[in-house]
Amino acid sequence: MTVDPDESTGRGPVIRDRRRVDPETGELRERQETAAPGSSAAGGPSDPPSGSTASDLEAQLLERTADLQRLQAEYLNYKRRVDRDRENARKNAIASSLTALLPVLDDIARAREHEELTGGFKAVAESFEGAVAKLGLTSFGAVGDEFDPRIHEALMHSYSDDVTGPTCSAILQVGYAMSERILRPARVAVAEPSQPAEPGPAAESDGAGPAEAGSEPAEVASGSATYDDNDSVDDGGPSGSGA
Repeated sequence: MTVDPDESTGRGPVIRDRRRVDPETGELRERQETAAPGSSAAGGPSDPPSGSTASDLEAQLLERTADLQRLQAEYLNYKRRVDRDRENARKNAIASSLTALLPVLDDIARAREHEELTGGFKAVAESFEGAVAKLGLTSFGAVGDEFDPRIHEALMHSYSDDVTGPTCSAILQVGYAMSERILRPARVAVAEPSQPAEPGPAAESDGAGPAEAGSEPAEVASGSATYDDNDSVDDGGPSGSGA
């Protein structure tokens, strides 16, 4: 048995039995490893350093958790922004390609109006229209639609008694849109209700029309005397003859 002088300070001497043969049973003992410095005699974990309390550890845990949450939120915002920019770039590329193909669709529409869309050309045209429709291209503009300056471009104007407001009376060129984006407005002729009747002459509106029958002249109405040029002498007047 030996006394460890390093462990005897402060808590009293510690006696360890280092004999390889157990005096009671006579059997060989297994060799035990020396405990690591800083560990307790029972082999438990070392005590926490002085000055470190549970509240400090909890505060550090909350701080690390907040940092992780902030990093996760920043990553999610970055991912959403990248996905949105990628989708906008894809839509812009499709819109540019479809805008370049609109003259081809106009030629196909004119050929259909003149009944020239027959044979193999008809099959190719229908396949082409189906392909652009899958990309989200739609046409708009029909006779009778209410005129909307956001999607219509007025090239002609007229008046009609058959409408109650600005109405598309003729479609000169159909418009095209992709989803909610207008690629080309519809070019139309607009008809509005007829203009109201013109007011009467200015004289009648001002109340200066001809005098009504039986009305007296201004002089009579004012009470001033009037004379007739033919009646130079009144009957029985002082200037008459002595008759």
